[in-house]
Amino acid sequence: MEYVGEHLMPGKLGQFFVVLSFACSLVAAISYFKSSVSKTPEDSFSWKQMARFSFLLNTISVFIVFATIFYIIHQHYFEYNFAWEHSSRNLDPKYMLSCIWEAQEGSFLLWMMWNGILGIVLMLRVKKWEAPMLTIISFAQFCLTTMILGVYVFSFQVGHSPFMLVRQLFQEAPIFQRADYLSIPQMQDGQSLNALLQNYWMVIHPPILFLGFSSTLIPFAFAVSGLWKKEYGSWTKTALPWTLFSCCVLGTGIMMGAAWAYESLTFGGYWAWDPVENASLVPWLVLVAGLHTQVVYNATGHSLRTTYLFLILGFSLILYSTFLTRSGILGDTSVHAFVGSGLDLQLILFIAVFLIPALILYFTRYSRIPHVVKEENTWSREFWMFIGSLVIFLSAVFIMIATSLPVLNDLFKTKWSTGDDPKFAYNRIEIFIAIILGLLTAMVQYLKYKNSTPVQVIKKLFPATLVALIVSIFISIWGNIQYIQYGTGFQAAIHLALFAGIYSVVANAGYIFTSMKGKFKMAGASVAHAGFGLLLVGILISSAKKEVLSHNTTGINLPFDPKTKEDPLENLTLLKNVKTDMGKYYATYLSNDSVNKAGNIIYFKVNFQDKKTGESFNLWPNLIKNTKGVENFSNNPDKQHYLDRDIFTYISYANILDKQRDTSGFKTFPVALHDTIFYSKGIIILDTVLVNPSNDKYHFTATDTALLAQIRVITRDSQQYTMAPLLYVKDNMIFRVADTLFAQNLAIQLGSVMNNKKIQLLTKESSDMVPFVSLKVYMFPQINLVWIGVIIMMTGFVMSIVHRRRNLLKNQPQALS
Repeated sequence: MEYVGEHLMPGKLGQFFVVLSFACSLVAAISYFKSSVSKTPEDSFSWKQMARFSFLLNTISVFIVFATIFYIIHQHYFEYNFAWEHSSRNLDPKYMLSCIWEAQEGSFLLWMMWNGILGIVLMLRVKKWEAPMLTIISFAQFCLTTMILGVYVFSFQVGHSPFMLVRQLFQEAPIFQRADYLSIPQMQDGQSLNALLQNYWMVIHPPILFLGFSSTLIPFAFAVSGLWKKEYGSWTKTALPWTLFSCCVLGTGIMMGAAWAYESLTFGGYWAWDPVENASLVPWLVLVAGLHTQVVYNATGHSLRTTYLFLILGFSLILYSTFLTRSGILGDTSVHAFVGSGLDLQLILFIAVFLIPALILYFTRYSRIPHVVKEENTWSREFWMFIGSLVIFLSAVFIMIATSLPVLNDLFKTKWSTGDDPKFAYNRIEIFIAIILGLLTAMVQYLKYKNSTPVQVIKKLFPATLVALIVSIFISIWGNIQYIQYGTGFQAAIHLALFAGIYSVVANAGYIFTSMKGKFKMAGASVAHAGFGLLLVGILISSAKKEVLSHNTTGINLPFDPKTKEDPLENLTLLKNVKTDMGKYYATYLSNDSVNKAGNIIYFKVNFQDKKTGESFNLWPNLIKNTKGVENFSNNPDKQHYLDRDIFTYISYANILDKQRDTSGFKTFPVALHDTIFYSKGIIILDTVLVNPSNDKYHFTATDTALLAQIRVITRDSQQYTMAPLLYVKDNMIFRVADTLFAQNLAIQLGSVMNNKKIQLLTKESSDMVPFVSLKVYMFPQINLVWIGVIIMMTGFVMSIVHRRRNLLKNQPQALS
């Protein structure tokens, strides 16, 4: 059948470049391998030239594939499944890029783009290590390309093509028996981007995170190349800036994800030990451990074997996290894992082809890796740096085991879990990790390599220790840091962790200004450690003092869906334009409005007034309509930022979204003056009817035809209200203006005038007549310490990269060969 209106050329072009990328990555890997094992310089250079050309062509092809997909999305070519499943016509243009990495194929493609860019940089930088390292990177490109290849080898499908047509995926659907299927309404628009991903963080967070993923391949490639070429220690100084770069970028990407969670999700925080969060965190922890042992080896010759292991495991855990998040196995435990895609076997092979050969090389050559037989002195910097690295690694092992419970349960048919409170399951272990790391980052820098004099170290540390102790005691006593719900032991651990974080900040600042004499160019490590300490303090204070402000004072308890885990007592119901007491604040729901033509995002204007200061501000939390066939709306919070706190709010329910609202009909009652009728909560009395009324609200003349009823409503508890429905004729048409008594869920209209001097009253009772919202409001004290700590920590990484790179260029200038 020849289909009408399809745009097949972009798909054909894109698939051609996918295949070209696949072929070039394989040629580049083979050519770089041949260059690495060649016996003569001429032969090696010849193979290297071919490898470089192939790798560059691979990178260009990847970018063309990416541009083709973006073009298909931008042009709304919904015959392609990629556009139909991940975009729509009413999607904000700034989120079109997010559509690409929402799809598994798009995220693999993003990973490949970064591999290409980093590979080109390595060509220009690493000189003799180019051939072995680019062999590994080119092979990684080859493996990633198979994920988007979309071809069949016998009955086994290799990857999923991003250029599949919808009709190719759903061949049996009757709609595709028509040549003009694109004219059918179902194919005129796509399913759009996931509502939770329609946030600006989702435009910048994934690219940074995947740059972090890609960068972990470089320390891995250095380590494996060192084992392969039997140059066991000569690579470590060249690799150190790259290890720093990887730690910096991956850490930044993870915390950008935390910022997205804080702004888009409603669990009231930035970290929930979600499996997808953990899957990125664990490789970063292992890489940070490897960074510190690498520094130790460069300074003393110790810990090279451990460095190899950590750097190999760092990238391997990235591959394992890719399996966790893309196999669908975390679908029931994570809010942002991919659904299963049928690539499980490929993902497992992806792990195996890198991890198994690397471990074989490592263990077969373990005895040849240089090591210092003499143990480190316990008063040496390298000893405690190694202890710190080991603690970080053990922390990563614990987190990964807990995160992998769905995998273990699937393998062994068990039902292990982290319990009813998964956050505490992690926190009760990680709090002690935080204490150790806080203390170590404060003290270790005051130690010297090889050996230190205990008295001198204690003397140097004493001022920082005293200051940190005083500050932490002051905050613990007067700062109301409370975790008592988890017992006095955990509460004590929290206060000790608070001291450790403050100690890290004070001791590192003191070290910069005393021992380093303010030489900031060399202070990257101290700055990063101070940032970590501040981050720890921010986490402890903001979590301990997080306060629910929206305690329900109205007595209106909404029956929330149990799946939302919303507590009715912590959600305040606000009637429209009714100022409501909310403890420290007054809250008023003022209005709601859809700001886009599609009407899929509804913003709610809520005014807050601080009782103590009188300050007033408006917040605009919104509800965004779910996509991909999912009903209802998702919550998008809004925040009021202060230097010392955030006021954070989201809409937990809004009755204007209830499709079944206001379905009750009007009941008709013929009444004369002073007649009484009953409604469910009291009585209604018609007091009088005015003809052609003229008042502040209405202005009719003797030539008009208008009736205004004056009605009294008396409730069962003797409350009295007045209502005034209006009936008038204009241009031979009858108009009825109902009056609504929101407090009684009652509406009244005037019907026709009857011959027996009676008039028809039309009454309606409806619980959804009053516009209202239910609001969840948190206060996060000192939340800015978290973000400032992250910025300072990453700044320290950047300073260290620059410093190490400068030292490397002074001693070992590199050039393209």
